[in-house]
Amino acid sequence: MFVDSHCHLDKLDLSPYNNDFSAMLAAAHERNVGRMLCVSIDIDQFDTMYELIKDNPAIDASLGVHPLHVESEAGIESVEALVNRVQTLDKIVAIGETGLDYYYSTDTQEIQQQSFRNHLIAADQLQLPVIVHTRDARDDTLSLIQAHGGDAGGVLHCFTESREMALRALDFNYMISFSGIVTFRNAAELRDVVKAIPLDRILIETDSPYLAPVPHRGKKNEPKFVVDVAQCIADLKGVRLEELANITTENYFRLFSHAAQNR
Repeated sequence: MFVDSHCHLDKLDLSPYNNDFSAMLAAAHERNVGRMLCVSIDIDQFDTMYELIKDNPAIDASLGVHPLHVESEAGIESVEALVNRVQTLDKIVAIGETGLDYYYSTDTQEIQQQSFRNHLIAADQLQLPVIVHTRDARDDTLSLIQAHGGDAGGVLHCFTESREMALRALDFNYMISFSGIVTFRNAAELRDVVKAIPLDRILIETDSPYLAPVPHRGKKNEPKFVVDVAQCIADLKGVRLEELANITTENYFRLFSHAAQNR
């Protein structure tokens, strides 16, 4: 079985499936994608996302605010608000997606940092792992994880940063998740990162509907394409696809232990 450890199911283009969500899931299951983590990026849209997946035992959920969705202090969720919301729900296996993104602007750095800090503290109180988005903010991301991250660890998702950052994150009980970017022609340095990370610390994801892997470039991404990500990583690590699927699935349930309760 394959696990798509990071997707945005509420944002998929379902037109190829006559707008039938269950048909999209069936297409994924046909490729042996048997588990998905639907990731929150905006509290205002969380209820709509949760309603879509709440009755499906093969889909887990997270709660969090993407750093690019925190544009002012008013957009910062308090630790108490995050903790209280999670405690009222039964499918939340992680806090996030949160983190730091300095690529587009440096004007909101302090606001992003406070939001990220709150997510890390809330996750520690809840004993949940954190799903971290990081772009052009390597030192600050790792510093905040070191200062406020808990024992439950987390994952640097859709990883595109340096080998050094990835290896440092392993010391904080983090996993590294790779998306379709690893299949892109210009991603040679990222493929070198894959080679450096132990198999037992790797996750696979689509980040769909974004970043469709080769050979699906130009299409909207969806969970069934996580198999193509897995094949690329299996080739890089010199293992069979089935073995890569088994290892990354076990990694998923080890990190997201609340998901393992409903395995």
